Amino acid sequence: MQATRVKPTGAQRTFSLDEILVTKTNSDDVIVYANDAFIDVSGYTEAEIIGATHEIVRHPDMPRGLSKHLTAMLKDGQEMFVYIPQLTKDGTTYWVLAHVTPSRDSAGRVVGEHSHDRAPDPASIAEASAIYSRLMAEERRHPDPEAAKAASIRMFTEFLADKGMTYEEWVWSITKEWSA
Repeated sequence: MQATRVKPTGAQRTFSLDEILVTKTNSDDVIVYANDAFIDVSGYTEAEIIGATHEIVRHPDMPRGLSKHLTAMLKDGQEMFVYIPQLTKDGTTYWVLAHVTPSRDSAGRVVGEHSHDRAPDPASIAEASAIYSRLMAEERRHPDPEAAKAASIRMFTEFLADKGMTYEEWVWSITKEWSA
């Protein structure tokens, strides 16, 4: 199932702090499971979600270079935490702090991923959004998509080096506790 490109409306939404949005995908990033919370927040029906790729909720403000880097980490068997802007079916933006783990078969091969997403603190969203905006501006400077991805991940790698942090350390450095 191919996702129809939804355009952001500029509207923002959050979801409850006690909700966890869950998806499971196969090795082709096709969603094979989504819990009711994910379906409710995304605005899609279960029939629209199951069989679609995560592109269905992909926000155009998520840097493709960072997405490519994170996908490589997963295929390499690493789990991660990542801030991700996503889009509902009607174009409303919602952010998640996703804990993404590789799914493995009985031989230990990575055959997909499992994501548990929580509602992030607004201050954490602001910090992630600021660096993502810089990465997106870098991507727009390059007409070739692969060169754009390479340039933005290079910029992000330099950003992390300047801070003396790994990717995971940066994520946790901007993660704030909050309550509604």
